[in-house]
Amino acid sequence: MEIDLSYQRRKTSQVQVGNIFIGSEYPVRIQTMANTSTNDIDGSVDQARRCIEAGAELLRFTTQGLREVESLKEIHAQVLTAVPLVADVHFQADVADAAAQVVEAVRINPGNYIDPARKFKHIDYTDDEYRAELQRLEERFVRLLDICREHETAIRLGVNHGSLSDRIMSRYGDTPAGMVESVMEFLRVAVRHDFHNIVISIKASNTRTMVDTVRLLVKEMNKEHMAFPLHLGVTEAGEGEDGRIKSAVGIGALLADGIGDTIRVSLSEAPENEIPVARQLVDYFADDESPRYDGSVTAEVLDNIGGYAEVRYSSMEEDWDTFCLQAAAECGRLLWEYHAQELTIVNPNFSETKLNFLSKDILQAARVRIYKTEYISCPGCGRTLFDLEETIRKVKAATAHLTGLKIAVMGCIVNGPGEMADADYGYVGAGRDRISLYRGKECVLKNIPQEEAVEQLLALIESDRNAK
Repeated sequence: MEIDLSYQRRKTSQVQVGNIFIGSEYPVRIQTMANTSTNDIDGSVDQARRCIEAGAELLRFTTQGLREVESLKEIHAQVLTAVPLVADVHFQADVADAAAQVVEAVRINPGNYIDPARKFKHIDYTDDEYRAELQRLEERFVRLLDICREHETAIRLGVNHGSLSDRIMSRYGDTPAGMVESVMEFLRVAVRHDFHNIVISIKASNTRTMVDTVRLLVKEMNKEHMAFPLHLGVTEAGEGEDGRIKSAVGIGALLADGIGDTIRVSLSEAPENEIPVARQLVDYFADDESPRYDGSVTAEVLDNIGGYAEVRYSSMEEDWDTFCLQAAAECGRLLWEYHAQELTIVNPNFSETKLNFLSKDILQAARVRIYKTEYISCPGCGRTLFDLEETIRKVKAATAHLTGLKIAVMGCIVNGPGEMADADYGYVGAGRDRISLYRGKECVLKNIPQEEAVEQLLALIESDRNAK
């Protein structure tokens, strides 16, 4: 059965962020996030300029406190006419209020905007108690809406699978439904108060969870007559070819659905490296001259291949990196949609060995089959207090033989313990050159020196294997 690869974009409303517009009437916007300390103004401005030169259309900075708000104000003054800046705020609603008066957009996380940091505790709310929590949310959120309305500031509601509140988790569980409700609570408040300058992001490191959740969010918004634009990304995708393939699988599946108004490819690398990858994905789906439309790309599904359905993808693309992205962007969606367990990729420009490895990598990125160690690693930001890229290289070198394990390397605790729910072990920044090690959600070694952390991670894994 041949697959129709046509593309039609979902209609969404218009949001203004500084000098750009986001929504279905405009191009899919590309953004990234700085990984410098926001208080390093010179370093942040230099990195911002590199990202802008690479093609970033929005740029986000971590904003932990009021000191960072003041630093962001100075950074903003130096890159004012280039791109809109987004303040990334967690845990402190007052900081979001202050940042909304300084930059073009502020990101808040529904999981920690008014709810405290999660403790992974189940709380039995009565219906009246739960309604009281929602009233508390509304009273606080309206203050931010009023500030944003006055200053013409946009809001990004950014839900992450790894940072759902204990309140949401207690009622909905660690599920796509819980992630969707986490953002819908805020959207209902915004609509009641006639505030519509909102973009939504809803992310996970598991590509299947990310895609299912965004699709569910679209359905729920449609039921309530909402059409807010969506930002897409696979959080903690990793680095190198694996990180690019994983991002393309998740983002590509949704772009193929016509969903997505802005994207970020979250790589554990310099942020300017993310931009050309994102640009290739956007152009592949939106450009009428893309090979997707000229007949040189085909896809089909074959039934009962060894008891399974098989996706067969064919392309004549001659550039390997471009080809990997395009194949991943198409095939993840098809594997899920047709419940396929096998993937064959055909391209006469590359060896059968390379194509077989690419097939395996896409199957793993789509969580269909796991054949090697999987790494869940964040891209880093101003909260990261150690050399993330070097650390990932060391962890990979020490653990690559542990086939089938999922190992997370996280810069800080904002998403760390939560995303570790999807990992077997976690290596999480706890402070300046200090690391905590996790088994699933459980912290088993706290605040150990970074120079000892990889060795102790290996010892922990070995101890657990010997105990079985």
